[in-house]
Amino acid sequence: MVKTKKEQIDKKIHAQAEEPFKAETDQTLESLRTALDAKEKEARENYDRYVRSVAELDNYRKRAAREKAETIKYGKEDVIKDILPFLDSLDRALEHADASDAKTFRDGITLIQDQLLCCLKRHGVERIESLGANFDPNFHEALMQVESPEHADNQVVSEMEKGYLLNGRLIRPARVCVCKKTPGQNDCEN
Repeated sequence: MVKTKKEQIDKKIHAQAEEPFKAETDQTLESLRTALDAKEKEARENYDRYVRSVAELDNYRKRAAREKAETIKYGKEDVIKDILPFLDSLDRALEHADASDAKTFRDGITLIQDQLLCCLKRHGVERIESLGANFDPNFHEALMQVESPEHADNQVVSEMEKGYLLNGRLIRPARVCVCKKTPGQNDCEN
């Protein structure tokens, strides 16, 4: 097939007219690819931020639930600390009550004390029994030291105030008197 001169000229003009468009199309295509790469990178960064935010929110929820549970468990601590001096007063009254003169008075105070201790126990409060135990700075506060041949070194001789735990946590240490053996004393005297 022989092309006519007119067809050849038309083809040449058409090719020359398309050449600037082809260069412009290549530039547009390259700029679109660059923009697409930038948007894909931005999308990955946004997804990473989203995943981190979801994880932080989940951690916050867990921490808030833990703090709420702890607040509920130990929220009564201030009220119980206010009640403890009342128990101390009852303890002192019982120590000084004369059993022969006021047996019914003593029995009444003992009953009140038992009721109060039972109530506190329902709320998770326990007394620390210290008398005769070895001194433990985690549960005891030593107010004084005495020498005693009947007790071992660092053994609690007497309690000035009882100590208390709330759900296993110390809310007040027992205030005690501790036996101190002097270097010259021997535990086993014959």
